[in-house]
Amino acid sequence: MRRMILTSSLLLALSASAMASQVYKWVDAQGVTHFGAQPPQGQQATTINTAVPQPKTAEPLAIPTFESIADPEQAAIDEKVKQQVATQEAERKQYCQTVRTNLAQLENNPRVRVEVDGEVRRLNEEERQQRIGEAKQAIAKNCK
Repeated sequence: MRRMILTSSLLLALSASAMASQVYKWVDAQGVTHFGAQPPQGQQATTINTAVPQPKTAEPLAIPTFESIADPEQAAIDEKVKQQVATQEAERKQYCQTVRTNLAQLENNPRVRVEVDGEVRRLNEEERQQRIGEAKQAIAKNCK
């Protein structure tokens, strides 16, 4: 069993190098570029290297931290901006949750009541569908 696995592994490794043949590139009289395993008769062809190069490893970029920033004013500004972004994100999540809840209510309940100028009235089907469309647009625009 081990010999069979060893033999098949060796054959597989050798077959990859045997399959890597030359590829030729040439341009015909009409200006069309061709690729082939054999060069054309009576035309100049260039060989193309088909070996796959190893990817170069890039060094990770150093991201400055608050401790590495020399200016304490800049660090305070950065912290303030981070807090504002976090607050806005929390508000956006709350808004999305509210809009999704409203959409579910509109889709699942054909008898929706709204309060307009202190009076409670029922939405007709056209108004309900319009509000469903508005809620879907709001979700598509503002929620991930």
